[in-house]
Amino acid sequence: MALHCRPSRPPHRRRPTRSQRPPANVRRVADFPVARQEADGYLGTYSSKAPSRFTSPDVAGKRTWDIWVHSYIVLGLLEVHRYFPDARYLAAARKIGDLCWRTIVRDNRDITTMGSHFGLSSTILLEPAVDLYRATGDRRYLELAEKVVAQFETHPELRLVSRSLKGEDPQAMGDGKVYQLLWTFDGLLKLAEAGASADYRRTADNAWSSVVRNHLNPAGGPWGGAGWSYELFNPKEYFSPYGMVETCSIMSWIHLNRDLLRLTGDARYAEEIEKTAYNSLLAAQHPNGDDWAYFTFPNGSWTATYYWACCKSSGAVSLEELPPLIFGRRDDGISVNLYTTAEATLDTPAAGPVRVQLETKYPHDGVVTLKLQPAKAAAFPVYVRIPSWAQGATITAPGGQSIGEATPGTYAKLQRTWRPGDRIELKFPMNLRVESKSTTTPHEEGDLAGVDYVALLRGPLVYATGLIDGYKKQETIRLPKSGAEKLFVSCPPPDGAKGPAFRLRLPQRQPITFVPFYEAGGRASGNWHSTWLSVAWD
Repeated sequence: MALHCRPSRPPHRRRPTRSQRPPANVRRVADFPVARQEADGYLGTYSSKAPSRFTSPDVAGKRTWDIWVHSYIVLGLLEVHRYFPDARYLAAARKIGDLCWRTIVRDNRDITTMGSHFGLSSTILLEPAVDLYRATGDRRYLELAEKVVAQFETHPELRLVSRSLKGEDPQAMGDGKVYQLLWTFDGLLKLAEAGASADYRRTADNAWSSVVRNHLNPAGGPWGGAGWSYELFNPKEYFSPYGMVETCSIMSWIHLNRDLLRLTGDARYAEEIEKTAYNSLLAAQHPNGDDWAYFTFPNGSWTATYYWACCKSSGAVSLEELPPLIFGRRDDGISVNLYTTAEATLDTPAAGPVRVQLETKYPHDGVVTLKLQPAKAAAFPVYVRIPSWAQGATITAPGGQSIGEATPGTYAKLQRTWRPGDRIELKFPMNLRVESKSTTTPHEEGDLAGVDYVALLRGPLVYATGLIDGYKKQETIRLPKSGAEKLFVSCPPPDGAKGPAFRLRLPQRQPITFVPFYEAGGRASGNWHSTWLSVAWD
């Protein structure tokens, strides 16, 4: 289900326009480290005598991020080589892979001693190792990946495969570091795809299910930080409206869902990508496009991170991942995975190139028009995703007739002969939904006193408000147990927001206005927003 595109290149002997400069910039950035790579392949940030260098005999137990750095560089070089084929980029990536192979496989050095967080900052080498194999066919890189798995499986604090297969929650593995755990599970998924044990695939599936059950906030972010550390999963029974979502964790969660979607075509993975992207990811980016938040909170203040933080690059990488996921190829046809204004050309066996175009105001509106321009009339399937919340969705084909079953949480398969200019119209009811959650303190005599909270959702969007009454960070509202959605009425968005906005009107208090989560508080440093409001039920 991959979308393949051909990169553009600046014309010869002409000053590139602003839109044509990025390819030259990418190559210049790639050329810089390639020119400085050491003879043995090392391309990290530590000096030759530093004990934190992963090749150092004294590296064990050091708080090093050296393998993490090299993993990113390999992925970056492979990506540059994919769009701008140049033997130098692939050779530099291979030299890093060869150095890792010699250190970890030939010399039998334990990778879990080469990184922080019980070695999780190094086990993420799995994905670049598999990608090197896919790019070169060199089985030493598969051997490297298998060696990494064998090593963390002997580490009592890790054992990600065996413990996940038993149904253990990721929070209990290592120190529960969200970002690196999700990235390692994605590496296991890719390793299974490359022909390794099917247990690795089940490991990733089980981890994904645990995260969805226990560790996602309404904005789709894999959260932690409210219990005892900012970047770690909290215990699965724990809940707080102030839980933090690291932007790097957003990236690795999108990546895991991206690869599960590619391998299975299951709509639930596309829905998780959409929810996370339209809420947590957009909320982490400043409106200027450059600044990013290290953490986002359901309830909390937006704060820009320092300029060299990895979360800034992770946010940008996450955005870059989304356009190729909008459309895909499936069963000799086309799939529509995400909804936004977009267009692309995909090849099909029956019709040849098919130009596809989405016209929509989604996620603010539930009407989506899909235009098809096949090179010739031909029969092929078109798969359109029906979100799980879209009860009563309809699909209208050319001529106005209803076609296909719009079952929420699945792809509707539309099989017919398609002609140039055909249009498909999707209508997703955008009903308001109220989600509830409670804080409790488990005790042998039963749960102790807790607090009930509610959040407002519409379509794929979660909603939030700023300071209540202009100054309060917390408020308790009274709502009926059923039908609370009717108390929220459409209203003009406040200044600086596009909405859609909704106002909660309750007796004896000022109305409370809600806007999409990513707009609440204006994404300006220090501005407060609240997703969860405490509730007293009528």
